[in-house]
Amino acid sequence: MHGSQEYYDKEKGVSSVDTDIVEAAPDQVIAKRFGVLGPFLSKLFESGVEARGVERVPENQRETKNAWNNLLMWWYVHISVIFVFVSHETNRSVNMVLTTIPVGVLGQYIFTLALPHTIATILCFGALGGVATAFIATLGPQTGLRTMIITRYSSGYFGGTIYSILNILTQLGFSTTAVILGGQTLASIHTNGLPLVVGIILIGVCCLVPCFIGYDMVHVYERYAWIVTFFIMCCLWGLGAQAGFDMNAQKPLEDTGRALSADILSFGGIVFGSFSGWAPVAADYNVRLPADTSAWRVFTLTFWGLYIPICFTAILGAALVTITDPVYVAAFGEDGSTGGLVAQVLAPWAGGGKFLLVLLSLSVIANNIPNTYSTGLSMQALGRPFALIPRFFWVFLAFVIYTIAGVAGREHFSAILSNFLSILSYWTAFFIVIVAEEHFLFRREGGVLGGYNLGDWDRPSELPLGIAGILAACFGVVGAVVGMSQVWYTGPIGKLAGAAYGADLGFELAAVFSAVTYPPMRWLEIRLTGR
Repeated sequence: MHGSQEYYDKEKGVSSVDTDIVEAAPDQVIAKRFGVLGPFLSKLFESGVEARGVERVPENQRETKNAWNNLLMWWYVHISVIFVFVSHETNRSVNMVLTTIPVGVLGQYIFTLALPHTIATILCFGALGGVATAFIATLGPQTGLRTMIITRYSSGYFGGTIYSILNILTQLGFSTTAVILGGQTLASIHTNGLPLVVGIILIGVCCLVPCFIGYDMVHVYERYAWIVTFFIMCCLWGLGAQAGFDMNAQKPLEDTGRALSADILSFGGIVFGSFSGWAPVAADYNVRLPADTSAWRVFTLTFWGLYIPICFTAILGAALVTITDPVYVAAFGEDGSTGGLVAQVLAPWAGGGKFLLVLLSLSVIANNIPNTYSTGLSMQALGRPFALIPRFFWVFLAFVIYTIAGVAGREHFSAILSNFLSILSYWTAFFIVIVAEEHFLFRREGGVLGGYNLGDWDRPSELPLGIAGILAACFGVVGAVVGMSQVWYTGPIGKLAGAAYGADLGFELAAVFSAVTYPPMRWLEIRLTGR
């Protein structure tokens, strides 16, 4: 820890900070900073609104040993579900906003995979994405830092700002689609009922409240809210089985040979993104665990908190598509209406089924809470001027942005999904690789740097220059470009890897290109700069 000190910063000139006070008592610092608003802010913080933003949580400020929050936090985020038509253009990380029935539907509806191949792909690629995200989660207790701040230790202050921008765009994009989908589902339950605009605003406000209050409320909500949705998922399994699952329904349409491999790889990329899409926020939700919390325990609980509910719900989606009863086939339709199919599954329960649909539409709130909360943190992580403004302001701004965007884009949902969000899923692959290599190769005990100097998290002159991290990320972008397979573009390697439509190798090549280039460049950077 550092006391009050003055230092010269290459980017910000002479600065004076008292790190102890900023980290240990952010509420007092913020109240003093805003002068006449100080008393109001003090009362706001005393009422339970979280004052801490991206400031590091010092060891003596850790408040809980309940590591089980890591399981329950992600359990409900992923057991929640909202229904959507997903076209071939949505070859990207759908789980960031929707979870998770549509992911399973894609395997058969878009990629024509039979149910056994769909399930195997979900289990295998899901495990890979779960491992990556669970690793990032372990860094929260170890450092006491939010995820985007941790990137400064591999990619420097400027590189961390780049990642923060990417994360803001990603979280706002998925939040926009979440409120649209939640609003659509509420509006569609009754004809001439709730206007779509009102439904979107209602979902947005419900997402805002726990995020405005902060860390504790987020965990409390996610800890208990999953129970109802899990019960409904079990009901869907039971009603679907009663309607009749057909394991071989898709078999006649399934590709063979090279085309089948391409389908599995492309669908696997979506499944991986459903897990890894949470990596840029994974450490945000356990920074208050004691620093001596077992990394293996955090890893294990986070992994299973992701893996069980995503697989459980995605496989449910895949199974529902195999129902061959003409009434259910018509409900799904040629346009692939997952919502119509689920509504039909619940139809035998009449009014009770509609009530369950309302609860399911509201489950998107839990899915969108991490997006909203972490967007506020990423906005603070853009730089010191942004960090000076209280966290809750940025959370409110994020709510305003994605709610307005949702209202404005409510009639163009498919275009938003396909033309914008598909690009953003690839960056998580090279982000995870770069952070992991920094941690295991250079920051490990006995390594070149021997650990993290945690007091330097907001001191650009002491952090790495970031040249190696930024260049490795650029190589990752190149890997994604040459390996991707989207409706609007297929890279040269993507074309070679598949049949008529190519195979999406975007995340694999993004990870490989960064993994190969980062270590030598980072070694040279340390050799030349010492940091």
